[in-house]
Amino acid sequence: MATTQSTPVRAGASAVPYGHVIVSEKWRGTELAQLLQGKVNLMFEDGLGLVDFHLPQRACILYISETDLVSGNEFKRRLVRFRKASNLRGIVLAERTRLSDQYYSPVQNFVVLELGMTLLPVTNRSEAAQLIFHLIQERSREGGSNPFIGKKRCHLSEASILQTVQRIPAVGRVKALQLLHHFPSIQELSNASLRDLEAVVGRGFASNIHSFFTQT
Repeated sequence: MATTQSTPVRAGASAVPYGHVIVSEKWRGTELAQLLQGKVNLMFEDGLGLVDFHLPQRACILYISETDLVSGNEFKRRLVRFRKASNLRGIVLAERTRLSDQYYSPVQNFVVLELGMTLLPVTNRSEAAQLIFHLIQERSREGGSNPFIGKKRCHLSEASILQTVQRIPAVGRVKALQLLHHFPSIQELSNASLRDLEAVVGRGFASNIHSFFTQT
């Protein structure tokens, strides 16, 4: 999805109420928007610039489709413009499919190592909707409470976040639960250092997990 907006990030769009997400008008009527409808409060706005979804707590999502990955480098220019123009926390969702898989490793290197942004892979729009829903939930919990401690531990059984973690090579359900107990969000897990991961799951598993998010 190439963007032609002249304004990189619209001023003031980062003030998003908890439980809501501001969605670029270009997503209205799409499968992804329909999958999110009813789970969170969608507020469509035109002219959001380079950002696809604004989340609470000054976070935002830039979505890279399978077509974007395969067709060229336009999405890279978009990410660079965002990185230079905004102090919002950018999260990049990229469609890693059978067709786009061969292009994914260079994208990891570019997004994570060169731009210092979080990159999360999704296989389809349904998985993307589930992940966006969880990202909104994480930012909408009052008091910064840990969703994986005490009475809220039941959230670990939710399929979407577990499926994302279990896509890491050699990580099954037990290891996924163990990881999410120590790194209670996808962002924290993706940004964890190799040493921190080793302390939780050992050197072999830690290497797989670290490479999944940062491999060049």
